[in-house]
Amino acid sequence: MNRCGLLLLVGILLLLYACDGSNAALPKKSVAKARKEDIKYIKCGVCEEIVKQLTRQLKKKKEKVAPKKLTELDLINLAENICNIKKEEADWLMFLDIVEDGDKLKLVEQKEEGECNTECRTIERACQEVMGDHDTDVAEFMYKGNTQRAALSKYLCKDLSKACAGKTPPVPKDREPGPPFTPKPSKDAEMEKIMRSMSDMPGAPGMQMFSREELMKRRYGSGDDEDDDDDEEEIDEDLPVKPKKEAAKGAKKVSDSKGSIGFLGKLKSGLTEVTDAVRHQASKWWYGSSSSQKQKSTSESAKVSKSEL
Repeated sequence: MNRCGLLLLVGILLLLYACDGSNAALPKKSVAKARKEDIKYIKCGVCEEIVKQLTRQLKKKKEKVAPKKLTELDLINLAENICNIKKEEADWLMFLDIVEDGDKLKLVEQKEEGECNTECRTIERACQEVMGDHDTDVAEFMYKGNTQRAALSKYLCKDLSKACAGKTPPVPKDREPGPPFTPKPSKDAEMEKIMRSMSDMPGAPGMQMFSREELMKRRYGSGDDEDDDDDEEEIDEDLPVKPKKEAAKGAKKVSDSKGSIGFLGKLKSGLTEVTDAVRHQASKWWYGSSSSQKQKSTSESAKVSKSEL
């Protein structure tokens, strides 16, 4: 789907939302959890994958803006998003499978995008631990012209994160195998990719994709509302946290900003509500199109049978 078609679809869905007026609460999507005990076995491999993705995506970005040059901010955004499963820069995470190879765990790239299950979340977590608060350093390193894979690998995997500085420990023989790699249906993969590409739009970071079954649960209810809170993505306190910027000084400045903050908060809330509704309407249209065609076909065949009688 090209950009013009996507914008037209979003516009139509906004009109549908305005006419529908349906603001019922959307279901919460379950999130798989990472197996933290596996991270030490894949950390070095994940770091090498990060380096591979950074160099690949950097090359594509350069070709896209040529003859202009990429700014340092472009490289910072790339480094910041490379481990964020909600961003399109991190699509690569969903193509990897963790496979046992003797006393080692290998990352095997698949041809199709897979469901982000426990192994996907484990790779994402390992990626976040490797990058930590080094994203700005990595971006600056690349901006200075150090874009060769070998140089970047040494800088990130050995000098900064130490992910490949030592020997990877052997995998215990009694380790429980992870779930098998599950390819994602092509329609789901395409729609989620569109949503990730829209993640920088106002209010879009909260958007999620739902399957047809999940939409049916939203419409008719499933009786599992009590367990919804258990499915929310947990905030991991073990991950490195970047230092916050200093708060603005002066009571007068803080007082003057309260009104604008309140307005911006309301604006962001409204935009989030609209984009949530757009996503919901898109999901209904996307997953409902095939079933509506089937119903239409069934209805036509019934009319033909009736006329023959």
